[in-house]
Amino acid sequence: MFSQRIASLRPSPIREILSVIDRPGMVSFAGGLPASETLPHLTHSIAPTSLQYGPSEGDPELRTLVSEQLRALGLDAPTERVMILSGSQQGIDLVAKLFVDPGTPVAVESPTYLAALQVFRLYGADFTDLNWADSPGAPLAYVVPTFANPTGRCAIDGERDSLARACLDSGTTLFEDDPYRELAYGPCHRAPVTARMGGGSWVYQGSFSKTFAPGLRLGFLTASEDLFPRLVMLKQTVDLHSSTLSQQLVRNALTDPSWASRLDELASFYRTRRDSFDDALRRHLGGLAEWETPAGGLFFWLRLTKPIDTRTLLATAIDRGVAFMPGEEFFPDRPQLGTMRLNFSHADADATERGLRTLAQLLATCGL
Repeated sequence: MFSQRIASLRPSPIREILSVIDRPGMVSFAGGLPASETLPHLTHSIAPTSLQYGPSEGDPELRTLVSEQLRALGLDAPTERVMILSGSQQGIDLVAKLFVDPGTPVAVESPTYLAALQVFRLYGADFTDLNWADSPGAPLAYVVPTFANPTGRCAIDGERDSLARACLDSGTTLFEDDPYRELAYGPCHRAPVTARMGGGSWVYQGSFSKTFAPGLRLGFLTASEDLFPRLVMLKQTVDLHSSTLSQQLVRNALTDPSWASRLDELASFYRTRRDSFDDALRRHLGGLAEWETPAGGLFFWLRLTKPIDTRTLLATAIDRGVAFMPGEEFFPDRPQLGTMRLNFSHADADATERGLRTLAQLLATCGL
């Protein structure tokens, strides 16, 4: 009675874990939740037009604002090729619908964003490993080059050049997901790979969830001329258009004179929280795991000194009041045991101490 693709459908581990974070005393290192104290206090009046239907591509003024920002990054992104999304997750779904049939090869990093893997699997993708210097060997390549989820890695300039050239030479469409670029805490190369894809097929997307408010469910997408009209038609079949109310709120924020200072303050806040988390990690897990301090984004990627399957620890950890993301979930085919992703943005200093101490105690019972 169901479609064939439902057989490959699996629940999102992140969404399952997030369902428990409101328990009293729960410390969550699981999802990429912004710190609650960074979320805006909205006091704007609501115009009646913000409660009306809108164009599929999005509010024209907001699209123009996004276009100006993207063009400043070197992207070929005129207003008429900018689309507002109902969260960047929608962009992944639209691109998957455009390219992926059962058996279609999709090149991805390993590990990579697990919600993207979930969507590509739903449509039947066969995953291949993305090599930054060689042909992706697939019609579509998905990459998070700036503060990658889950590793926090930022690709160097030469890698970005090589990937763009490999995609152009092989005719691969490059799909660049870039939700964390504004959360930079140190020097790193952040120029979009797709800005180097002149003459090729590409999609670039970003999000307002990390810089403004995730509950508004708003992102944006731009694409090469050959792809954009088809992506718009696909969006029309899904939700007609993104929330006009959310778009008004984001447009007001972007045009506020304080927007630039908000981004600076946000990066400063998370830099401090990252450093505090790093110190706590060294105290509690210094002999149990290895990691690199991320130059941006929201996550630490840990490699345990013993290759245990961290998925088996999760239920016990939640029972003891701490949630994390097992690293095995982020691998497309062959999970690497003994890895975990820890979010540092949401928990305050006291909760971080309590949560990491609990994790260390739990890992010690596994012989680490």
